[in-house]
Amino acid sequence: MARVLSLFRHQPFLVHVGRRKPASCKMSMDSRARMVFAAAVEAVQPDTVVRQSIERKQDSVIINGHTFTLKHNLHLVGFGKAVLGMAAEAERILGDHLVKGVVSVPHGIQQTLQQNGKDHLLLKENSRIRVMEGAKHNLPDTDAQKAAEVIKQLAIELTEEDLLLVLISGGGSALLPAPIPPISLQEKQDVTRKLAGAGATIQELNTVRRALSLLKGGRLAHYAHPAQVVSLILSDVIGDPLDLIASGPTVPSEVWPEEVLSILERYKLLNSLPASVKEVLERPSPSRSHKTDESSRSGRVLNAIIGSNSVALKSAGRRALELGFRPLVLAPGVCGDVRVVSKLYGLLARFACSREEPPPEIAAELLKLGPEVGVESWDLCRTMQVLGEGRTEGWGSTCLLAGGEPTVELTGKGRGGRNQELALRVGLELRGMQLPPTGPVFLSGGTDGQDGPTDAAGAITDGGLYEEAQAQALDVNNFLTNNDSYTFFSRLSAGQRLLVPGLTCTNVMDVHMLLIPPIPINIG
Repeated sequence: MARVLSLFRHQPFLVHVGRRKPASCKMSMDSRARMVFAAAVEAVQPDTVVRQSIERKQDSVIINGHTFTLKHNLHLVGFGKAVLGMAAEAERILGDHLVKGVVSVPHGIQQTLQQNGKDHLLLKENSRIRVMEGAKHNLPDTDAQKAAEVIKQLAIELTEEDLLLVLISGGGSALLPAPIPPISLQEKQDVTRKLAGAGATIQELNTVRRALSLLKGGRLAHYAHPAQVVSLILSDVIGDPLDLIASGPTVPSEVWPEEVLSILERYKLLNSLPASVKEVLERPSPSRSHKTDESSRSGRVLNAIIGSNSVALKSAGRRALELGFRPLVLAPGVCGDVRVVSKLYGLLARFACSREEPPPEIAAELLKLGPEVGVESWDLCRTMQVLGEGRTEGWGSTCLLAGGEPTVELTGKGRGGRNQELALRVGLELRGMQLPPTGPVFLSGGTDGQDGPTDAAGAITDGGLYEEAQAQALDVNNFLTNNDSYTFFSRLSAGQRLLVPGLTCTNVMDVHMLLIPPIPINIG
């Protein structure tokens, strides 16, 4: 393993880590972890990302390096959980040229924002943007379908002189349901639910979903042609694939009925398809029309990612540096089973906190686990190299950051979510290590502020979790078997380890954080 790591010595990435010893900080590791997480969330607030992505210059606007002329020709549509705040900021900046707009947002969001003192994310009383709430319980419903119809009609009425600003965030797919007639909303939901239950991948689900939709797979842009379409996207998908975020309504994509039928046949669903779905799949695909080809070739569609997990991690790194840590990003796309992910973080903690040269078995095991959790071998080698140099050269405290969206296998009926369960499992992996401030601290939190059906975003843990639980007669394994991590952390030390930021108004997946204290080295 030493030979593998030696390949990465003296590379440019070391410049970003720095070699200046940070000033000591008197705050606890727990407090600093919470502050770093707060900085990650703050960086991807809906109004913040819109404000940073739009540059207004008199009667023109610059977005992603492209300049567009404003002449009272701006129309706005949006769909997603964070879109209301995005729309409010867009109207503040461009409202004098806004003709009209409509946004499809979650049921009850306006009242929730008011109750939580988030008035800056609400539209003004005289707004030209119509707010339509729907998708109760995050499921497509008739209210969301009505909003989709209004959005479609607005797009159809646009001309070559118009500019359509499209705002998209996580949850957008459920808030823009528009099945191709004669398919009903219920029939489309049933097909996708059966596919998901049969084990179809997200790519397969989206392929089928796009084939049955009037607006997904670039068809919203199709209806808006010949207008100029600009989409500002807050990504909640690993890797920020434009065609998967809200199923890509402004991302032209081919839909081949043969491919869709092949997927349905693979999961033995062909014979149970409603007659309406069969009828639609037998038609020529609208996405092959000349109009769609023309809009994509003429450059009349611009898609820009303005907020993502990577943006959140970058901001978290800056805050960590201010708080006395050397920031180091592992990867923004950690995924896979939380049991495997927890082992990865446990091994990284032991690698980083070793007072001597870590056993080669740790590095070998890390490289073996990496592919299972979406972390490239290159990133693991780079991370181990930096951690190793930090330890041997006495760099001081390190903040290892990562993002993504691990999964939990449900075996019980308890309350919790992937972040709380990951924190609980990492706590077990850290068992026996020193306690803070001389031992590591791990935090896992959802940037949307909600981890499963709970009011917590995640939790914070360290090597003392197991003994702490035993002292309170809490059987960790029973809570894990029942997927009851929220109840566990609520009872453990009166809930002090829970991460409860409240309503965050955004979502760019999760933030994982491993705080590593300065390690005294045994020189022999």
